[in-house]
Amino acid sequence: MSGVTDMSTDHASSGRKPTSHGPADRASAGPAGFTRRALLGTAGAGLLVGAGAGVAGAVAYDRPDRSGRAAAGPGGALGAARVPFRGEHQAGITDPPQARVQLAAFDLAEGVGRDGLRTLLQRWTKAADRLTAGEPSEEFDNQVALDAGPCSLTVTVGFGATLFDKAGLADRRPPGLAPLPAFPGDALDPARGDGDLFVQIGADDALVAVHALRVLQRLAAGTAALRWQSAGFARTPGAAAQPVTGRNLMGQIDGTNNPRPDEDGFAAKVFCAAGGDQPAWLTGGSYLVFRRIRMLLDNWEALPVDRQERVIGRRKSDGAPLGAPAGAGERSPVDLAAQGPDGTLAIPADAHIRVAAPAANGGAAMLRRGFSYHDGLLPDGSPDAGLLFLAFQNDPGKGFTPVQRKLSRGDGLSRFLRHEASGLYALPPGAPPGGYLGRQLLEG
Repeated sequence: MSGVTDMSTDHASSGRKPTSHGPADRASAGPAGFTRRALLGTAGAGLLVGAGAGVAGAVAYDRPDRSGRAAAGPGGALGAARVPFRGEHQAGITDPPQARVQLAAFDLAEGVGRDGLRTLLQRWTKAADRLTAGEPSEEFDNQVALDAGPCSLTVTVGFGATLFDKAGLADRRPPGLAPLPAFPGDALDPARGDGDLFVQIGADDALVAVHALRVLQRLAAGTAALRWQSAGFARTPGAAAQPVTGRNLMGQIDGTNNPRPDEDGFAAKVFCAAGGDQPAWLTGGSYLVFRRIRMLLDNWEALPVDRQERVIGRRKSDGAPLGAPAGAGERSPVDLAAQGPDGTLAIPADAHIRVAAPAANGGAAMLRRGFSYHDGLLPDGSPDAGLLFLAFQNDPGKGFTPVQRKLSRGDGLSRFLRHEASGLYALPPGAPPGGYLGRQLLEG
């Protein structure tokens, strides 16, 4: 649904090899040389189902057996799963969304400069390397997650546009960090978006994710202060009897027909390559668009199911596109010309999957890795709940921006969504052995 094209790479393109922990290995190899870590979730029509509309970030892929069989290390089968931290690309981009996420942004303290930023990134890299291996940090570890295991922990770091001036790196700010335009219907709170440094921390255990964020925050003391923080969740591994595409908080199956690792040009849609106006230090990195999107659940749930289906363009029961025969399933091809018994379009003109269809957006593509959130009630009694939308791409000007512009003007789903915070970040490539995140920027 309202997500975006969800893509991932194989080990050859990611530069990371999975660490085996028996049945708990989250990154076990799949058929044809591609990995089970491949995200297969987000889009309703196959591309950017909701790059701006955004609905929950569910994925469907073959998870390993997490039934509780014994596994090496603490935490049992679920806790023993490990995602390597180092590699060509950062972890947490092509990896399947974990059960829990902590998102946060930091602002540099005045006068920190380039040297202070380098020191911070070196300390963060060292801590993340240990924490993702299930080991305690050498500094500021409070033993909260001491017996939990790695729990598929990933730590992903990005740079906001404002970082470059503060660190004396204005001449190295990539053109892709130009401010996102204002979109119709935006109600953005600057205090809950943007920031000099962005961190995405995912884990299959909430305590592990919170602990990692706390360590990074304490390591940053005096150098960078927390600007905002959000917590999200997705389907817990093993919660379903078999691999299925998850549902978002609107009850829709969310994560169908996304680009696959074996498709031509897959990596080029997500990761930056040298050449053109792309700075050399960003080669192997990516751009991330963050949006906090509140769902107007009271309004949505007041609609009968058939109206909800027409807003999306898919059956709610099985995710099949409207007009598809019974038993077709969610991966049935979308026929935008299909007609109902009365001769009208089976998929309405403003249905989400029609407006977000690849053919309607010039082939714009993104990898979405979204998480649901629920932060209680607003003063009017309505749920403060929705989607923490995360979209990775090689150029936001050709990916997120044109698709969101179209969705905000013609998508029927937009009536049930409110974009309340936003951020755009450049993610450096992964840290190689002996190196640290951002070294290419700071020492290149």
